[in-house]
Amino acid sequence: MNAVPEPVLVSQRGSVRILTLNAPERRNALSGPLREALHDHLAAAMADGSVRAVLITGAGGTFCAGGDIAAMEPGAAMAGRARVERLQRITRLLVAGPKPVIAAVEGHAAGAGLGLAAACDVVVAARTATFTSAFGRIGLMPDMGALWTLPWRIGLGATRRLVFCGESLDGLEAVRIGLADYACEAGCALEAALAGATAMAEGPTAAFGMAKAMLARHPVALDAFLKSEADGQGLLFATQDFAEGRSAFLEKRPPVFTGG
Repeated sequence: MNAVPEPVLVSQRGSVRILTLNAPERRNALSGPLREALHDHLAAAMADGSVRAVLITGAGGTFCAGGDIAAMEPGAAMAGRARVERLQRITRLLVAGPKPVIAAVEGHAAGAGLGLAAACDVVVAARTATFTSAFGRIGLMPDMGALWTLPWRIGLGATRRLVFCGESLDGLEAVRIGLADYACEAGCALEAALAGATAMAEGPTAAFGMAKAMLARHPVALDAFLKSEADGQGLLFATQDFAEGRSAFLEKRPPVFTGG
């Protein structure tokens, strides 16, 4: 009998903890088990004295295609809010956790995958990587803190274009506007990110942690923003547009939104 693969693979190189999203058949979409495993392993890394930096990547040549849309049932706002709050635990650890986090992005970083990457301190992207918001296709707004992290990284104008116009960016364009920090050849993101994470791990990580805590308080405190995000996204889970967007995604057809 075949064992069920671990949703997140954990390894360590020196003092760098490597967390690999491990659902390549679903382009590492954040299913419930993967989401919970990522949170738990990230929390463990932040508390482990042998870990001085964390690296997040994805198996199968892609970073993360976003949320598990098939599992997102339309319905009550409170249920949608609870789902968002479970994702936000990861955002808090990435943004305000005491250790630097670097993302190695190959393939797609879409929807919540974009939010996951944007919440990391440093992003290394393959030139062929694709960054896209994708939430508008299913009648939701970005979550996982993306509307807090993206304006910091790329400014309000570029954030609006990603969210409202559905723009997709390759790795080079992502670096040009500040969404990613370094670009590399396809297939090289992990090793390039590992070199960066190793260098950060050799630095004053206590000072880095304090700096992260300070950055998380400006311009709007992260916790206050995340509460508003959960409230708003929870309401959107109860809309007709989300029900239509989800159905269209599952049926592989264009959605027909009505604004309701």
